[in-house]
Amino acid sequence: MDYIGIDIGSTAAKVVARGDHEMAFTLPTGWSSKETARIIRDRLGQEGVDVSDESAKVVATGYGRVAVEYADYVITEITCHARGGREMGSDDCAVIDVGGQDTKVILISHGAVQDFLMNDKCSAGTGKFLEIMANRLGVDLGELFDMAEAGQTLSISSLCTVFAESEVINYIGEGRRREDIAAGVVDSVAAKVAQLAMRKNLPDQIILTGGLSDSRYFTKILSEKIGKTVSPTDRGRYAGALGAALLAEEKTKRRKEK
Repeated sequence: MDYIGIDIGSTAAKVVARGDHEMAFTLPTGWSSKETARIIRDRLGQEGVDVSDESAKVVATGYGRVAVEYADYVITEITCHARGGREMGSDDCAVIDVGGQDTKVILISHGAVQDFLMNDKCSAGTGKFLEIMANRLGVDLGELFDMAEAGQTLSISSLCTVFAESEVINYIGEGRRREDIAAGVVDSVAAKVAQLAMRKNLPDQIILTGGLSDSRYFTKILSEKIGKTVSPTDRGRYAGALGAALLAEEKTKRRKEK
């Protein structure tokens, strides 16, 4: 039996398979979530997983979850990220997920979602903002973090991505060091994520998931802003897909027990 979790986000799709075929992979979402879902189906087929067969159960989540027409269940991002985060953390923890389109803060107590928060639609506190600024500086995300660690933070005060980008352009025009600009960009995102997270009473264990989850530098800055340790996760970008796969397995087993 195979249990498949598919998390189609605004910028990347993540897939986790558990059971007879164990795998995890990611690919760009592209312009069409339906096309991405088709590519995922074909990729799984190449690995021996037939999603149309009774031996495979699929849960879809994320921004493009409704586009996965072959999904057995469609489950919200909060539920799937909480289940995946719980697996990576514990039954009592907070999950901070910094995605391409939004940032989520999920509080888990005794294994269940106690509360959650999401940012507004502005991308200034998300991974997309970092990608935009990295492109502006001519580097990738990894290089952005490396430069930021070597820089002195410049203030980027705008709450809007467009105006924040204008601040960065002004700094570039003034001949400021790229390292200092990068430090300002990362500090700005960490501050916005921290402001969201601190609206809730955070537990002792806090884990970071999403595309930035393996960055030790970002989690260090975020920890300083929050005043509590935020732990990076090596496979945190797969939290939603892992949670979806686990839920596919749990739902299937419950149905068999009835």
